[in-house]
Amino acid sequence: MRIFESLDHLPDFKPTVFTQGTFDGVHLGHQKILLQVKQATETIGGESVLLTFWPHPRLLLFPEDNDLKLLQTLDEKLEVIEQCGIDNVVVVPFTKSFSNILPEDYIKHFLVNELNIQIAIIGYDHRFGRNREGDINLLVANATKFNYKVQEIHAEDLNHITISSTKIRTALAEGDVKTANQYLGRPYNFHGRVVHGRKLGRTLGYPTANLEIEDLFKLVPAKGVYAVKVLINRQKYIGMLNIGDNPTVPEKKFSIEVNIFDFNAEIYGEIVEIQLIERMRDELKFENLDVLVQNLHADKLNALSILQSL
Repeated sequence: MRIFESLDHLPDFKPTVFTQGTFDGVHLGHQKILLQVKQATETIGGESVLLTFWPHPRLLLFPEDNDLKLLQTLDEKLEVIEQCGIDNVVVVPFTKSFSNILPEDYIKHFLVNELNIQIAIIGYDHRFGRNREGDINLLVANATKFNYKVQEIHAEDLNHITISSTKIRTALAEGDVKTANQYLGRPYNFHGRVVHGRKLGRTLGYPTANLEIEDLFKLVPAKGVYAVKVLINRQKYIGMLNIGDNPTVPEKKFSIEVNIFDFNAEIYGEIVEIQLIERMRDELKFENLDVLVQNLHADKLNALSILQSL
């Protein structure tokens, strides 16, 4: 898959099947659309182009809104889109100048001249151009003039996408990983850089890697203890993860820590991928560290039972 992070110097595309959107999560609803794009591409012997935006348009249009939480970073999104068989992704740097393009110019100069579209697969509620004045009706009105076709994404599919995204975010905020994973079609994941912590876990017999999520808008699930899969340099491991305030340990602040089973390498500075499989319990405050260790032992046995049954 080719990725273009600028509108400058785009290649000469073969006839393309085009779609666009934020595609946050690339969940099962999105994947249905991408399959439609892939199948249409095969019928014309061309290539597929997905246009998405980064940063998210809300960050530019509503800069005072700090509530935006995304299911994926850009890299995470691109990885799943590639797995769906899309040939090209154009990542548009969403700017005020881009948002002010006249809809007619967007069609003629960008979609037709730059992307060489033969088929546009677009939702009935799709908007583009200055003040969101362009819509599917304008695309259809120009189809004969510029020799392309428009396939409308059904309202039922779009509603499913909206509902799915909402349910995924709600489920993760409540720690309902199973529901989130069901709608995603895969485990919810995030990436974190391993940073130094207090190293208390080593003294308790459960060393942990402290993870720092560098993307401020990445959705962090509910506090609690999770059974997880861990990817480090493409090697797969299993373990248990704690998200929370560590109430049993004095002066410890919010952290994300993973205990990787049967693993003892030094990985400070490495990027680790966490895949959430199941939330096992709430974060609890225990009487002392001895009771904490007892519960960590029980957590590990529980995690092993969950992960080894997959």
